[in-house]
Amino acid sequence: MMIGAVSKVATADYRALAQFRYEIRKFLAFSEAAARGAGIEPQQHQALLAIKGLPEGVEPTIGALAERLCVQHHTAVALVDKIEERLWAKRQRGTIDRRQVLITLTPKGSALLAKLSAMHRDQLGTVGSKMVQALDVIVSAQAGKRPKKREEPKKR
Repeated sequence: MMIGAVSKVATADYRALAQFRYEIRKFLAFSEAAARGAGIEPQQHQALLAIKGLPEGVEPTIGALAERLCVQHHTAVALVDKIEERLWAKRQRGTIDRRQVLITLTPKGSALLAKLSAMHRDQLGTVGSKMVQALDVIVSAQAGKRPKKREEPKKR
């Protein structure tokens, strides 16, 4: 990505960007700890989620996985090797194009992913509003308007 003309960046912009990055890092730290606590490496968890959560119409191939994880093809191959060894996923030949290799989750992989996904969904329910607020400050400033003050969700 090439950086063109740079507009003036105010102290408030730095603070907003730093706050957003902080909220992302806190969530990622939670995610990594949750994955390791469940006995899976974070990148392996991301692979299971990417496979299960592909957009409709996208086949679960190594290429699609590499794209979704922003990694090289050979890195995705090695990652699938590892999750296949742990019996969380398996490779299958495509039914229409036999040259195509599709990756599917096993029942063991699906159960692990469901557990981790529930934990992540619950965590986002707790911290998501702070992430949205931080992003709203950036987007609103870029659009030239003040962000709306969001109400904190009521604790039950």
